[in-house]
Amino acid sequence: MSTRALVTEAPQTLGQPEWSTLAKKLDIETGLFIDGEYVEALQGKRFDSINPATGEALASLAFGDESDIDRAVASAKRAWHAGHWRYMAPRARMTVLTRLAELIDQHKAELALLETLDMGKPITDALTIDLPEVVSTFRYYAECIDKLEGAVTNTARGALHLIQREPLGIVGAISPWNYPLLMASWKVAPALAAGNCVVLKPAQQAPLSCLRLAQLFIEAGGPPGVFNVVNGDGPVTGRALALHMDVAKVSFTGSTAVGKLIMGYAGQSNLKRVALETGGKSPQIFMADLEDLDAAVERAYGGIFDNAGQVCNAGSRLLVHRDIHDAFVEKFVARSRQVYRPGDPLNPATTLGPVVTRAHQQGVLAKIEQGCREGAQLAMGGGEPGGLEQGAYVSPTLFTCVEQGMSIAREEIFGPVAAVQRFDDEAQAIAMANDSIYGLAASVWTRDLKTAHRMVQALEAGVVWVNCFGDGDMTQPFGGYKQSGNTRDKSFECLLGYTQSKSAWFDLA
Repeated sequence: MSTRALVTEAPQTLGQPEWSTLAKKLDIETGLFIDGEYVEALQGKRFDSINPATGEALASLAFGDESDIDRAVASAKRAWHAGHWRYMAPRARMTVLTRLAELIDQHKAELALLETLDMGKPITDALTIDLPEVVSTFRYYAECIDKLEGAVTNTARGALHLIQREPLGIVGAISPWNYPLLMASWKVAPALAAGNCVVLKPAQQAPLSCLRLAQLFIEAGGPPGVFNVVNGDGPVTGRALALHMDVAKVSFTGSTAVGKLIMGYAGQSNLKRVALETGGKSPQIFMADLEDLDAAVERAYGGIFDNAGQVCNAGSRLLVHRDIHDAFVEKFVARSRQVYRPGDPLNPATTLGPVVTRAHQQGVLAKIEQGCREGAQLAMGGGEPGGLEQGAYVSPTLFTCVEQGMSIAREEIFGPVAAVQRFDDEAQAIAMANDSIYGLAASVWTRDLKTAHRMVQALEAGVVWVNCFGDGDMTQPFGGYKQSGNTRDKSFECLLGYTQSKSAWFDLA
């Protein structure tokens, strides 16, 4: 029996020894995926995929450069002109994407294992959080396909005016490493559902699950060339994709700085559409009248420490009313120390894995040191957990006595680092929350409905949660204000962003 078959059977019953054994036997595809098959890079370049929990190389992967992007886009262009995908009957296209969702579900253990080895996500999180969301994403957009509608406008009797929606053509997708398959799916699923062809450049730090996804698309009945994957880095591979004259749209999730570069590349090339979901420094606001302090604290530490803080909308700014500040901090420290257990990501009991690379770990630790130098007080964490020095681990960290001008209150750290700030009233909390270049997400905790409505209206954020954090489903548009980006992922609105309208005026006189 193949490794892939083994890891599809009852994964929830497996322990650390079984996962470790399967990891050693796992088949890892190392090529680029172009025109329906795995191929080597034209220039023969390669790079190592590193397991951040051990520092060891998992595999040597093909590194795609400009010539490989040209080859992938050419494949997508042939598929586009052939029309096998965009002209496929909507219900037939729905069948392919539904089948793909089923295959992802069948192979969820294999895909979860690839993500755990590739970027350090605890296997339990990958298996029970990420993969079910990937399946839901493809199922949702499959169901949306025959809901795309045009219009017939009310015109003079001698004319007929039709407005129809059409796919854009070739979509370039650049996805991040923090949720490798899920963030790629938020781009690939709606782009494919709309009838586009796709070239995906996954993050260099964690491409393995995306390579497997492309193969599953073919297995589900997708035509070759419609979905291609090119490994590589941002400065070479991502830049080439964003500059390509045959790419009609590029969708990017990542840092604000790189997002700005991609907007420039679009202007330098063909004025392609650009969809950006970039940085965040999300505030969680805890009013004195909140109903359940224990529940609020639980969601607060989950909002920043889940996925080792590597979340674009991580609730890293904890704005706490002065009246409940001390009790909040005491509960936060005590409870989060019990919940977040660093360890081997292949151990189902592990709740905190490493950050994605040793370089990223050093960057996060440097931000922590900077916070200490600026005068913030460490309430917990601040370094590396003992006994895990071989991996890129960072202990869950909480700062108190944080001032608005400190770097830890203003800069995205992208690690398990939270900063608590006191406030005295609603107006001050809103002012502090909005004093940021970012505006991705926010939350408000209060039992007063009027207060909640006022604060939702006042907060400069694309997503606002009330008495919760991170909740939602596929109907929820996800994206930010200001320098957090210019698009919305998830939802039907996202699907429309991968289409364009065409107006057809018939003279019937």
